[in-house]
Amino acid sequence: MAADRVAPADPSAAAPPPTRRGFLTATFTALAALPFIPAAQEDQTAAPDQAPASGPTGYDPTTHYYGMGVDISKCIGCGRCAEACVIENDVPRDGHHFRTWVERYVIKADGEVVVDSPNGGIDGFPEVKDGQEILKSFFVPKICNHCANPPCVQVCPVGATFRTPDGVVLVDEKYCVGCRYCIQACPYGARYMHPAKHVADKCTFCYHRITKGLLPACVEVCPTQA
Repeated sequence: MAADRVAPADPSAAAPPPTRRGFLTATFTALAALPFIPAAQEDQTAAPDQAPASGPTGYDPTTHYYGMGVDISKCIGCGRCAEACVIENDVPRDGHHFRTWVERYVIKADGEVVVDSPNGGIDGFPEVKDGQEILKSFFVPKICNHCANPPCVQVCPVGATFRTPDGVVLVDEKYCVGCRYCIQACPYGARYMHPAKHVADKCTFCYHRITKGLLPACVEVCPTQA
């Protein structure tokens, strides 16, 4: 006796497509059956804007807090501080970019105030010869103020600019994208875009020196201790 022939399945009789609820139920059921894999431990490395200060072995930034005072009554405008900064920190010698510079303020009898800083004061200052009476003239060394609440840190979108536990504001060149936000935010004009590195640059308080117990280069060479 011949076996009964099985009729082919009727496509029109196929199971109906799964509903959205059925799909979700099947998905959650499959996920619940997966073995438990613990999440990776949270990275405790500090973000760039909270990074601990780097220094020599044994240096503890939490036991220091740096600041600098400038006595303008002692400044003679020799420019040695600016020159020392250029040498110590390899600042471009193009007459436009400075980490440290000196400005001269000339107050005339008619109330006019003239401020100049030729080549950052490195080469000295020319004599004022305009025939007007001068009431007062003085020099002001300029550096980054390393603000307690630095606006440059607030605007940096990638955390390249950060403040160390010992009070110094630094720039991590590996993170800086050259957006110039920090340069625009600085109210003291203490930042510039490095023409070769294309990253923000500024005074660092000679951090590589002070963490070793040395003075900043500008302080060390000042002949009047201004």
